[in-house]
Amino acid sequence: MAKSMSLHILLVLIFLILFFSSSLAIPVVTYNVISLGAKSDGRSGSTKAFLAAWAKACGSTAASTIYLPPGRYLLHNVVFQGQCRNNDITIRIDGTLVAPSDYRVIGDAGNWILFEHVNGVYIYGGILDGQGAGLWPCKRSGNNNCPSGATTLGFSNSNNILINGLTSQNSQMFHVVINGCHNVKVQGVRVSASGNSPNTDGIHVQSSSDDTILNARIGTGDDCVSVGPDTTNLWIENVACGPGHGISIGSLGKELHEAGVQNVTVKIVTFTGTENGLRIKSWGRPSTGFARNILFQHALMKNVDNPIVIDQNYSPDNKNCPGKSSGVKISDVTYQDIHEASATEIAVKFDCSPKYPCSGINLEDVKLIYKNQQAEASCRNADGSASGFVQPNSCLKL
Repeated sequence: MAKSMSLHILLVLIFLILFFSSSLAIPVVTYNVISLGAKSDGRSGSTKAFLAAWAKACGSTAASTIYLPPGRYLLHNVVFQGQCRNNDITIRIDGTLVAPSDYRVIGDAGNWILFEHVNGVYIYGGILDGQGAGLWPCKRSGNNNCPSGATTLGFSNSNNILINGLTSQNSQMFHVVINGCHNVKVQGVRVSASGNSPNTDGIHVQSSSDDTILNARIGTGDDCVSVGPDTTNLWIENVACGPGHGISIGSLGKELHEAGVQNVTVKIVTFTGTENGLRIKSWGRPSTGFARNILFQHALMKNVDNPIVIDQNYSPDNKNCPGKSSGVKISDVTYQDIHEASATEIAVKFDCSPKYPCSGINLEDVKLIYKNQQAEASCRNADGSASGFVQPNSCLKL
C-alpha cells in the first residue's frame, strides 16, 4: 500500500512539473517575409519586407523566427542592427537571396548583408547569391573606377552566432566576415566562386575570439579561410579547400601597432589544386604583431603549389611595402601529419624575418612529394625541430 501511494505521488509530481513547464514555456513567434510584402520572383525588391521582419523579431521579448519560403528574393544592401529585446532570433532560409545584378548598386557599400551588435542570432540554410561575376573582370583589369565590392555576409561586434548549412556563391568580395565577435560557429557552409575571382575570401575572421569553423567546402579565388589580427582561440576542422589560396593566417603586420593571433587549430583539411596549403604571411615592415601557438594537423595536399609556407616578405604586386624586416614574431607553430603532393619542387618554405626569426617551428610526420620524387625544403631565419618521418628533410635550425 505504501509503495503504491509513493508511486502515485511521484506520478502526480511528474505531471505537475511537465504541465507547468509547458505552460510557462515562451512561445516562438514566426515572421514570414512574404506576409510582410516580400516577393519571391527575384525581380521585385524585398528589402523593406526583410527590415520589417527584423524590426518585429528584434523588438519582440519572445524567441523569434524569420522565415524565407522557397523562391528568389532581390535584396539591396541592408544592416540588421541590435540591441534586440531577446537573444534568440532564428533566420530560416528555404530560398535564395539575390544581390542586384548591376554590381555598382552595392559595390561601394562595403557589405551586402550585415549584422551589427546582435546577440543570439542563428541562420539555417539558404543560398546567398552575390552576383559578383560582373565586377571581377573590372577589378582584374586594374581599372581605378571599379568599386571595391561588397562582402556578402558580415557579423560585426556580435556574440553567440550560428551559421548552419548556408551556401554563398559569387560574392563581389569576401563571402563571410566575422569581425569583433565572440562565440561564432560556422557549420556546414558551402562557398563557391571562380578561381580567378579577386578578393573573394571564403571566411575571414579578425578581432574575434572563441570561434569555430566546421565541415566547410570552399572553392574561390582567394583564401578559403583567412585569419586577421587580434584573433584568439579559433578552431577550424574538416575543411575542403579548392580552388583558392589555401588557409592563411594573415596578412599580419600591415600596421605598426597591431594585435596578434594566437591559439589557432586547423585540422582535418584537404587542399586540391590550391596556390597554398597552410600559410602564415606578414608584411615586411615594423609591427607589434605576432602569431603563436598554432597547430596544423592532419592535412592532405593534392597538387598544391606551396603546401607549407611562412612568408614574412608578403607584398602583393610588390606595392606598398618598404622591404624592411617584418616585426611580426612567429613562434610555436606545429605541422603534424601533413601528406601527399606538392605541385612545385619546394614543398616546405619558411621565409622568416631576419630581425625576429621564427622560433619553435615543429615538423611531425610530414611526407610531401613532387612528381613522385622527394620534394625540397627552404629555410631562412627559422628555428625548430623535426620528429617522426619528415620528408623533405628538415632545414630548421635546432
